[in-house]
Amino acid sequence: MDFSGNTIGIVAGLLSFSAYFLYITSMLRGQCKPNRMTWITLTTIGIGIAVSYYVTGARQTMWVALTYVAGPLVISLLSFKYGEGGWGKLEKLCLFGVLVSLLLWWIFKSALVALIVNLLVDFFALVPTIAKSISWPKGEDRKAWAIETTADIINLFALEQWTFSLAIYPVYLVIINGFIVTLLFWPRKNRITE
Repeated sequence: MDFSGNTIGIVAGLLSFSAYFLYITSMLRGQCKPNRMTWITLTTIGIGIAVSYYVTGARQTMWVALTYVAGPLVISLLSFKYGEGGWGKLEKLCLFGVLVSLLLWWIFKSALVALIVNLLVDFFALVPTIAKSISWPKGEDRKAWAIETTADIINLFALEQWTFSLAIYPVYLVIINGFIVTLLFWPRKNRITE
């Protein structure tokens, strides 16, 4: 069996998509309620990241990046019926950040600059999820987040060149999603678990 970077990347992408499938299933069952604008923002950021990441030279690790567009897009669409929340300052700021990243890409002629800005915007878009993971972990699908983090770790092995421009996105995903998973599984007092 060929365990090239592309094969590993495809496996990571499929595993990543299965995490979104679990999240979507949980949402349809009423077990979690995604914030509409957060997921619309994550879809927009995902597009910006996927495009800029591809232009920086990513190929084997693109499968996870593509699931970060497809998964949030489906959740965004379904959240109009099964989600909650509205258009807050953070969401507006994040969408503005995506526009700034495109402007910086055009000014500096550098997809890497756009990628870094989009990763910063992605982090800020996840702040509500981080806060929710601390105070109400039951509101998130722990299995989906754990599977997603596993996919992100596998995706690191798809990297055939460890350059900054290719490694920054997979490493970021392992750190941020690993942090959220830790929050979801870490027992704490004074938070809603049921």
